[in-house]
Amino acid sequence: MFTLENQELLVQINPIGAELTHVIEQKSGFDFIWNDERWPKHAPILFPAIGRSTKDQYLIDGKTYPMQQHGFATDYEFQVLNDEVDTLTLELKANDQTRQSYPFAFNFQVTYHLSGKNLSVVFKVTNQDQKELSFSLGFHPAFNLPGIFEDYSLAFSPENQVLKQFEIVKNPFPYRSGKQKVADKPVSNLQLTRPFFEKGLVILDNDINVVELTSNSSNYAVKVKMADFPYLCLWTKEDIALPYLCIEPFQGLPDVIDQEQELLQKEGNIKLAAGKSADYQVQLSFEN
Repeated sequence: MFTLENQELLVQINPIGAELTHVIEQKSGFDFIWNDERWPKHAPILFPAIGRSTKDQYLIDGKTYPMQQHGFATDYEFQVLNDEVDTLTLELKANDQTRQSYPFAFNFQVTYHLSGKNLSVVFKVTNQDQKELSFSLGFHPAFNLPGIFEDYSLAFSPENQVLKQFEIVKNPFPYRSGKQKVADKPVSNLQLTRPFFEKGLVILDNDINVVELTSNSSNYAVKVKMADFPYLCLWTKEDIALPYLCIEPFQGLPDVIDQEQELLQKEGNIKLAAGKSADYQVQLSFEN
């Protein structure tokens, strides 16, 4: 486990999956990140796929390749490129095993930087292949919600947006139906309720730059700046009332049910030319 630390926060990152595991406030000892075996993850990084692929596979020029839910980055130990008091850079390179499901030469780096009560996470994807590649990228942090779930609310920026929500087919696994549901009126603040998550995933197709999670009964606040990501996923378990909420910036989408996808044509995916790199940043800030 790697540690970043200052007077405000202690941050720990697991090299397996480059996963953010703890964000602990120094003065109170409160951990903003979920740590409970009832959902045994914390903040997985989704790469090079988001959600489920139809039949857990996809196509490249008509040839079938396997792809597990949310890709494979969470399975690998990332290598250290830079380890300082306030900055950590971890790296995953293509290998023989990744090429079996994702036949591209790539370099994937994740950099965490701690400053005061702020933590930035920068994802860098480099295409080291001779051909164009396509990928999805998602950040899946689960934030602890002490107290009553319904005491929390979300504020979006820009304000007063009519939320456009991808319709989710819950069973047998969460896929998109291919349709969207549009809210009746604009919202700037969304009170959390369990029924809102009856199908688990809520994926919004809005130009949301900032999401702020606050409590009506305390000073708790988590702010997520995500201007580099076009989609926002909100999730908590629908079958058991657990005290956390995932706020997930997405570059990419789950498949539409029963539609096998050609990777280079997949909706929401990023295309990256040979030899090119792309950076995507999420900035987190914490109050309690």
